[in-house]
Amino acid sequence: METNLIVEGFKFMGLGMGTVFVFLIIMILVMQSMAKIIDRFFPEPQAADVTAPKKDNKTIIAAITAAIKHHREG
Repeated sequence: METNLIVEGFKFMGLGMGTVFVFLIIMILVMQSMAKIIDRFFPEPQAADVTAPKKDNKTIIAAITAAIKHHREG
């Protein structure tokens, strides 16, 4: 009697673990296909111009330096 219950327990455990495994595999496949569809119809915007000259930050650096100096003196 007890052996039969143990066997039934292992059957239910295998069925449950198998169901979860199959669900996870299906979920991974659906997520991968969804990512491909999104990339196809909604691609990432490309950078406008990589070779554009960088902005001169000297005025920003001067303002930050002045603010730090004012904070330390005050």
